[in-house]
Amino acid sequence: MATLIKTIPSNRYRRSFRRIFQDSVRQFVIYTLLIVLGTAILLPFIWTLSSSLKPYGAGIKFPPQFIPETFVWENYPKVFQTIPFLQFFRNSVFVSTVVLIGELLSASMVAYAFARLRFPGRNILFMVMLATMMIPYPVTMVPTFIIFRLLGMYGTYLPLVLPPFFGPAFSIFMLRQFFLTINPELDEAAKIDGANEFTIYWRIILPLAKPALATIAIFSFMGSWNDFMGPLIYLNKSEMYTLALGVNYLRNFRGGGDLSMQMAASVMFMVPCIILYFVAQRNIVQGIVTTGLKG
Repeated sequence: MATLIKTIPSNRYRRSFRRIFQDSVRQFVIYTLLIVLGTAILLPFIWTLSSSLKPYGAGIKFPPQFIPETFVWENYPKVFQTIPFLQFFRNSVFVSTVVLIGELLSASMVAYAFARLRFPGRNILFMVMLATMMIPYPVTMVPTFIIFRLLGMYGTYLPLVLPPFFGPAFSIFMLRQFFLTINPELDEAAKIDGANEFTIYWRIILPLAKPALATIAIFSFMGSWNDFMGPLIYLNKSEMYTLALGVNYLRNFRGGGDLSMQMAASVMFMVPCIILYFVAQRNIVQGIVTTGLKG
């Protein structure tokens, strides 16, 4: 009996030790994979940052040199001397801000209609809207260009900022799924107090949907900020170029061999998106996690 009593704690100790060891090995493997994958994802950015501090011609040497021997900080002021960087920056801020406002307003209104209003053919219209996301952009690029040219909008910012005011399908889908997670009893209580649909949308739904709205705002801003094809097609004056298109000027500087200055401009081009992401990171994660829980 005494032997049996001694054996039971010993077995429990072995099982607990084995469980702790297995958990430690599992965590070690997981963190090792995360570090490796994270490093692989950050490697292009690290290479861009490193190349922006290299002297002229060092960025195209073979074998490549990851860490420069001397750090050339003058590459960054040279960008402002070579291209009107601040003007391109202001143009990008203007376009991205207008696109963000238009996308948030239009997508949230349409998403509210799909999530809260009852009307014939609602589900069919929603499926048709989702089907538009399957159409590649090159398919609609030429017809859209012809339409804007016939309307006299070529050479203006309207082809870049007008389409978001008609509700992008992806943003509508995400907001609609999030609105479905909001308790509909709040709408009924507001209607009892005399609120109409717009009041419910503006004063109840939107304040509760801040995580989803922040997610859409980040996606919209980054998509517009990084857009190269749109400004390339519709803008024909250099003073109207956005930063994504303006940085392309540096490819022709010194015959295209000054990779260091191109990388310096690219780093400054990426900084606003990086700052914006870290500021709204919590809202992005919360919005993505809670979207699609119902519907």
